[in-house]
Amino acid sequence: MTTGTESGAASCPALFVAAPASGQGKTTVTAALARLHSRQGRRVRVFKCGPDFLDPQIHAVASGAPVYNVDLGMCGEADGASRLHRAAADADLILVEGVMGLFDGAPSGADIARRFGLPVLAVIDARAMAQTFGAIAYGLAHYEADLPFSGVLANHVGSARHAEMLRAALPEGMRWYGAIARDPQAALPERHLGLLQAAEIDDLVARLDRMADALAATGAAGLPPPVAFRAVPGPEVAPALAGRTIAIARDAAYGFIYPANLDTLRALGATFAFFSPLAGEPLPACDAVWLPGGYPELHAPAIAGNAAFVRDLRAHAAAGKPVLAECGGMMSLFEEVVDKAGQTHAFVGLLPGRAVMHPRLAALGMQVAELPEGRLTGHTFHYSKSDTSLQPLLRAQTPDGREGEAIYRRDRLTASYVHFYFPSNPAAVARLFGA
Repeated sequence: MTTGTESGAASCPALFVAAPASGQGKTTVTAALARLHSRQGRRVRVFKCGPDFLDPQIHAVASGAPVYNVDLGMCGEADGASRLHRAAADADLILVEGVMGLFDGAPSGADIARRFGLPVLAVIDARAMAQTFGAIAYGLAHYEADLPFSGVLANHVGSARHAEMLRAALPEGMRWYGAIARDPQAALPERHLGLLQAAEIDDLVARLDRMADALAATGAAGLPPPVAFRAVPGPEVAPALAGRTIAIARDAAYGFIYPANLDTLRALGATFAFFSPLAGEPLPACDAVWLPGGYPELHAPAIAGNAAFVRDLRAHAAAGKPVLAECGGMMSLFEEVVDKAGQTHAFVGLLPGRAVMHPRLAALGMQVAELPEGRLTGHTFHYSKSDTSLQPLLRAQTPDGREGEAIYRRDRLTASYVHFYFPSNPAAVARLFGA
């Protein structure tokens, strides 16, 4: 890590880990790189493109540091620039994991790499592939002429001979970062929303170590060249929530929490009271409640059976105190939740109706909500659908103006499928949780 490369800039080795599509192994490679370098005593900071909650949990274990999101849509360019600059001033290596395919979405991962000058390492799943590997690599490198493309890493390679064929197929001058063999013992387990949460993978560190050992023998083991990140000041946040305690559900049922959201609440002056409804804990004494997203449908008997939590949350809402319930948090507030097996579970009952799990994805994408408290950005990603007689306060919109998720309100209770990104408007967040 060096600083002062240009006025107010910080310089740090950095790499953008991309792929031609989802499922190629970029999360595993990014986490393994973070593990490899952190084992060597380096300070590694990992970022995730897009609104993902699950990959950052894996990367936080691998790097030993919180993982923040970088997204030109939900988070904004200034937010990403500020976070990358702060990381560069403190870290020995910055890794940014892309989202979906390198050029997918608007803005795409390629747009982020280009905007911040991040050299792109493309991870390509080489199963059932030989010379076509070179064509895919060439396309990724040349589809956009101004992309800072660095090279390719072959994943799921069958043998040393297979790796030789792949390397020979690369265009002249393209960097070969090496090859990783198929290893089921290092694969990261998944469920319907993506990877399992980090805390649910008992042997996660062992899996990361296996992949880190594999990467240690490749050209990806060395530090990439430094990138200069210009200084961008973060927004000034007044301590509008000073003296107020926010109870935050945090466990395997409510685990979708952006570290940036917690930072925003701290900057606003709030005090946290974390608790686990899943572990039978009651609602702590508090001024406001935040129920983040997660998997309440997988833990329905334990949550519904936590009588103290249900009783205290109902009393909290009846007293007119603020509640923000996002996605899985909102599902918990309905009278019933129907799980993937078709079994019905009674829940908190602060909202009429039910949430029903479906086998196919119900909604995915960025959202913008013009709340009475102010404009907040966020995203939606869920397999359930709500069936309620409650009329929404308003509907969020997609960035291109299409109708988005319903946002419900009862007194000071606000609930929707939208996962809000608090740094997009700290003042609005202060009003949501304020007196």
